[in-house]
Amino acid sequence: MQALFASPHLIDLVLLFTAVEAIVLVAVVKRPIRIVAMLLLPGVCLMLGIRTVLAGAAWPWLPVALAGALVTHLADVRARLNR
Repeated sequence: MQALFASPHLIDLVLLFTAVEAIVLVAVVKRPIRIVAMLLLPGVCLMLGIRTVLAGAAWPWLPVALAGALVTHLADVRARLNR
């Protein structure tokens, strides 16, 4: 069990479930793709940041993922405040 939590494969599984969630929200619930993307992208960026650390990727990839999470989160907040 410890090996599962220390490997990037658990994050891959969570990303897969997030992709399925996005498909369901767009296809079944009929939400616009832009709204679904704004909702899910910050979390996806954070998960990619965790995955880079667990996979042992070069260190610059973590700040890139965190910056992506920040930018997409701020865009989501701005869009919600403008509604």
